[in-house]
Amino acid sequence: MSRPRVLVTRRWPAAVEAALCDRFDTTLRPHNTAMTVDEIAEALRNYDALLPTVSDRLPASVFALTPIRTKILGNFGVGFNHIDVAAAMDKGVVVTNTPGVLTDCTADIAMLLLLTVARRGGEGERQLRAGEWKGWCPTHMIGTKVTGKTVGIIGFGRIGKAFAQRCHFGFGMNVVFYNRSPVGSEEAERYGARQLPTVEAVLAEADFVSLHCPGGAENRHLINAPRLAAMKPGAFLINTARGDVVDESALIAALESRTIRGAGLDVYEAEPQVPDALRPMENVVLLPHLGSATEETRTAMGMKVVDNITAFFEGRDPPDRVA
Repeated sequence: MSRPRVLVTRRWPAAVEAALCDRFDTTLRPHNTAMTVDEIAEALRNYDALLPTVSDRLPASVFALTPIRTKILGNFGVGFNHIDVAAAMDKGVVVTNTPGVLTDCTADIAMLLLLTVARRGGEGERQLRAGEWKGWCPTHMIGTKVTGKTVGIIGFGRIGKAFAQRCHFGFGMNVVFYNRSPVGSEEAERYGARQLPTVEAVLAEADFVSLHCPGGAENRHLINAPRLAAMKPGAFLINTARGDVVDESALIAALESRTIRGAGLDVYEAEPQVPDALRPMENVVLLPHLGSATEETRTAMGMKVVDNITAFFEGRDPPDRVA
């Protein structure tokens, strides 16, 4: 009996690629560039499983273009708003993701962004590397104290809770959060956190606002011009969730007008494109989607994909099935 044909759209950690090649008839695409719609359509015609990443777009149109051989999409990432899940389901294609294993590393990156933008670390490094530092003085590059401030978290899932733990127990911060569903007071207290009834209530209290909610249609532009205006004038926005959660045009306007003090971003609406207006802003820290970028986490994510498609082709329900 022939082994299922599998296409990996980007290069993955070596241990994961080896596991895939051991179990399946695996094609490892040698490029890290995005596949075109035509290339994805061709893959759906010829492979039993397609293993995309969060940067590979699979809109409804790609499922309509072709007869589908693919039976499962083993997505490398937690977010799956780059896949039209309804269109995939209509074609009988199962979709899985990789939750749980990137919690700590993403929370670490959110903390890195918060500290870097508050203490002007990016500016300081650029100044030093450019040979422009003239020496210590009492008024040089004054930032914002983090300890004791209030952080507001939008979305209190695994990563939101891990971030709250770092903020409260590591930096003595007050933590408030908004979550669509109620979180028990005892559970919230374990993270030194207090639930508020609305996003606006969080924005009104927070010195730092950190986003940890899913992307997709339900949260598209959750942070828009009115909500940016509702933040404190000295507040900072941190986004390690999904780029489409923030209206980037509204954010740029808020930063230019000093409606808010700064932002730390790891994700963008049209990755890998970053708006030109953001690049020169000294009150913004920009990272290239590094949230899960550790050897341990990326390998664990890949192995989750291996487990999901192995279960599927053995006739079992994939453990991380989302559709």
